Amino acid sequence: MLNIALPKGRLGEKVYNMFEKSGFECPAIKENNRKLVFENAEKGVRYFWVKPSDVSIYVQRGAADIGVAGKDILLEYEPDVYELLDLNIGKCNMAVAGPKDFYDDENKTLRVATKFTNIASNYYAKTGRDIDIIKLNGSIEIAPILGLSDVIVDIVETGATLKENNLEVKTKFLPISARLIANKSSFKFKMEQIEDVVKKIGEQVNNDD
Repeated sequence: MLNIALPKGRLGEKVYNMFEKSGFECPAIKENNRKLVFENAEKGVRYFWVKPSDVSIYVQRGAADIGVAGKDILLEYEPDVYELLDLNIGKCNMAVAGPKDFYDDENKTLRVATKFTNIASNYYAKTGRDIDIIKLNGSIEIAPILGLSDVIVDIVETGATLKENNLEVKTKFLPISARLIANKSSFKFKMEQIEDVVKKIGEQVNNDD
């Protein structure tokens, strides 16, 4: 049985549809219920829904053989997993955003509010900018409005939330999309099964390009 961790939400539904089209369907997953684990013994697959940011933990620790996580999660938490395939969905960008009238005075330490402290630190380390990172877990956009930070580093899809809060993108610096990942030990012991999944889903990704 191949254990597959899917991210809850719209992205997970898109991902499941890719698996279904590739011949790894599990009809029970589409039933209207609150179950979290679904299996199709005939196809040898077991799916379960988890919080998107937890997928890589389930995969790294072997509770899932494979799963789908955003590139942002992989770069932020650096889980010890194999990245097998860019699924070309869930596309967005990591960006620096701030008030429209913000001017970056390089003589001052730049205060950066973000959930993604690792990604932000690495980005600014490359630019040589002196920064003070403020880790927040939600509603990042409010930080510059209340003067807690000068700018934010966050995922931007349409930019609508920024506009509503009188903020704008200053720099997009990292394209993000969903990636198929595998547990390193599972990849060794279930290589044939996993490579079959990669091949069939890869064909769909290439067809969509």
